[in-house]
Amino acid sequence: MNDASSRTGEKAITVEEAIRGRKSTRAFLRKPVPRELMARILTTAGRAPSGSNIQPWKVYVVDGAARDELAADLCRRFDTVGEGEREYEYYPVKWREPFLARRRACGWGLYGTMGITRDDKDGMHAQRRQNYEFFGAPTALIFTIDRDLEKGSWLDTGMFIQSIMIAARQFGIETIPQAALANFHEVLRARLAIPEGEIVICGMGVGYPDTEAKVNTFTTDREPLENFVGWVDKLRPAKT
Repeated sequence: MNDASSRTGEKAITVEEAIRGRKSTRAFLRKPVPRELMARILTTAGRAPSGSNIQPWKVYVVDGAARDELAADLCRRFDTVGEGEREYEYYPVKWREPFLARRRACGWGLYGTMGITRDDKDGMHAQRRQNYEFFGAPTALIFTIDRDLEKGSWLDTGMFIQSIMIAARQFGIETIPQAALANFHEVLRARLAIPEGEIVICGMGVGYPDTEAKVNTFTTDREPLENFVGWVDKLRPAKT
């Protein structure tokens, strides 16, 4: 590792390690992410593919005192009205299996790690509130796209967001993608001067992980390959 790599925290990591080792980090050190490093990560992620190379994504980066002020605003809103409401449906309107079981396993797995029981309403509220504090991450990203774009652009933006999460790991930086932040799109729009022509998709906490935090020991399961892959060796006869 050269001197420049040491200064940025850059480390040797394969693409496979970066992807397989990624998880949602829910406790961060308050150590700032240098803006030049954040710019490097975003520039790298900007190579994500998009249909006809239209690059539909936009991202608002909030750190320092502005980040703290925004988190305080969001937490006050959450404490006043609860979860809020996104401008679009992120989850199924009607849950069914196997997705419902996976969702419950994720939620109760996290609460179980934190010792939060089913009747601990205050504990649940406090854990959900962490969304609006960006889980302590020193940098918050808010993602938008132009409102008149179609589903393909949402897919493209997802690839851009994933690229940020993977690129960050080279520098010892972890992330948590946060759909919950779009619950208070009106707060974000007002405080970040987001035009009405853009829709808030989600946010992301970015920072150096607190490796001592118990919450960061929680890791979700993944389905085995046979549950989501079909190998096609023979095609059905073509219709005539």
